[in-house]
Amino acid sequence: MDLGEVAALIAAVAFAMLVLILVLPILRLRHTVDAATRMINDLNDRTAPLLGEVNTTVKNVNTALDQVQTSLDGVNLQLAKVDTMTNHAQHITANLANLAAIVSTAAANPLVKVAAFGYSVRRATAARRRAETEREVRDTIKQRRRSGRRGSH
Repeated sequence: MDLGEVAALIAAVAFAMLVLILVLPILRLRHTVDAATRMINDLNDRTAPLLGEVNTTVKNVNTALDQVQTSLDGVNLQLAKVDTMTNHAQHITANLANLAAIVSTAAANPLVKVAAFGYSVRRATAARRRAETEREVRDTIKQRRRSGRRGSH
């Protein structure tokens, strides 16, 4: 054997040893890859029904949201009607306030005149009574003076 054959034999033995050293980690890596593949397949098997349930849930939520939207549209229509009724009531209230002011103005002037007339009649009656009372008192005083003068003469 010559030197080249010995070198080739050493290289072949070194290569065989390298392959033997690398076989164990590669086999372990294969087991790890197989376990990961099984886990991914299991995850896929479990995920498919979950995605189906999620789709069903999303459809139910969308249906509920459609119903809520329909209800809100109805509420908005009713609020628009209430707003219209409130505006009408506001106009009616303003008209009634104006009518009350007009009636008050129309009725106040004659009522003031009637009240003033009644006050004047009471004052005149009281003045007349006072004048009559004063005349009676004066007449009584005059009669006493006359009778006092007659009795002293």
